[in-house]
Amino acid sequence: MYIFGYGSLINAYSRQRTGNTGEAIPVVVDGLQRHWGKIEGSYPISPLVVVQQKGQCNGVLVKVDALALAEFDKREHGYQRVEIQWDNITCVGNQSLELKGPVWVYVNDDFCSPCCQKPIIQSYVDTVLAGCLAISPQFAELFMSTTNGWQHAYENDRHQPKYGNLAHVFDQDKHVIDQLVQLAIIRSQQSL
Repeated sequence: MYIFGYGSLINAYSRQRTGNTGEAIPVVVDGLQRHWGKIEGSYPISPLVVVQQKGQCNGVLVKVDALALAEFDKREHGYQRVEIQWDNITCVGNQSLELKGPVWVYVNDDFCSPCCQKPIIQSYVDTVLAGCLAISPQFAELFMSTTNGWQHAYENDRHQPKYGNLAHVFDQDKHVIDQLVQLAIIRSQQSL
């Protein structure tokens, strides 16, 4: 079986903090829309959420066994695990999808916009985008363009990271990440 990771699970080092997974296969899934969203009674930040609706979302497929799935279920508390269909999944790059088994994604359609008390935080963004950049710059750009909510409250916590699964963000990536975020914020504000 597989998990579709669309946020911090894109980052191999962040995934390894929770459980053993197989190779990460970069994909795009139709029928999912990614947002920055505040989840009441859960995280002290605004994490990424996806909802099942018209849209596209890039991320990675990772193979898991039942034990690892149970660990990821704990990590993704506040979300509901649902199955997605193979027909909605397209491989990025030259790989073909000849995989079998159920594909799970963690969704949450009960969220609010990020706010000053629960903002989008830089350490979470850094973790996700470091994972995207490890795949390719184009994959990171696709992540930015398919994620809604960049115009909401944002906090740079690099000096004192608040994200518990912060993982392997290289100094050379931080400048690229900052440029991608600034461009996404400008685009979000222009589309309002």
